[in-house]
Amino acid sequence: MDIAAVAHFEASRNRLASLAYRLLGSAADAEDTVQDAFLRWQAADREYVEVPEAWLTKIVTNLAIDRLRSAQVRRERAVGAWLPEPLLDGDPLLGPAETAVQRESVTLAVLLLMERLSPVERAVYVLREAFSHSHAEIAGILGITESASQQHAHRARRRIAAAGTETRTDEVSARRIVEAFVAAATSGRTERLVALLTDDATGVSDGALGLATTLIRYATPAQLATAVRVGFTPTPAKRKLVGGSPSIHAAVVNGCPAMLFALDDRVLGVSILAIRDGRIASIGSVSAPARLGRLTESWRQRAHDAPLVESW
Repeated sequence: MDIAAVAHFEASRNRLASLAYRLLGSAADAEDTVQDAFLRWQAADREYVEVPEAWLTKIVTNLAIDRLRSAQVRRERAVGAWLPEPLLDGDPLLGPAETAVQRESVTLAVLLLMERLSPVERAVYVLREAFSHSHAEIAGILGITESASQQHAHRARRRIAAAGTETRTDEVSARRIVEAFVAAATSGRTERLVALLTDDATGVSDGALGLATTLIRYATPAQLATAVRVGFTPTPAKRKLVGGSPSIHAAVVNGCPAMLFALDDRVLGVSILAIRDGRIASIGSVSAPARLGRLTESWRQRAHDAPLVESW
């Protein structure tokens, strides 16, 4: 392959990977999809590719849809134990993030809501809202009519609107929110936690070390607050399970305030807070090692602020 063609693809790699991540909710799957696209780019007769960027977008989108439709992926997600792979702020897979909709499209809450969409609805939503493609362009990418693209977009927006969370979170505001949450969680008083939650707050977790066979869901603020209070209470058995006494840090993960639990520079788990009207609308907790590899690597490469809890 000629150097210019490789350079053109590499210049598009981050954008293509962020597209694939939004569609798949997995960094590993996104990277595999982009690599598959590179192999197709190598094999293509590029003399007949009029707009390389559009060609690559079409290939990545349809490869991602094929993955979403695959029997293995359907089985994994149907059993109810799937959560998106969380990413630390600044990860190139999270871009673009100039608009509120672009930032919201990578939050845990929206990635979970997108699971309720068909693969085509998901693709239309991401291409339209996160990457600003016209319906004519989307029709060409997906092989559907413009009218069908508009209908898919309308249905997707209606479902995604249920998230309704704030996405402008910097490190300072994230730390302030997480400090208040950790203080309430470690106070032993459930009512302090409930006061931080919206009236319809919910939660989801994959269990200690991601060992739950199905996702654990908390349907009310009281259930969620009780689970958090119990979870934040250290015991010898819990410390034995995780291999020591982790520190707790404030972070920004998928654009939201988060608590990150780390031991010996290894991330053991992360709890991501979705904020609405200044209160916590949902909490998503991820601790399966298979979902934390990329986040752990990013964490190791960065300087850390002082932990909120030195030793849990």
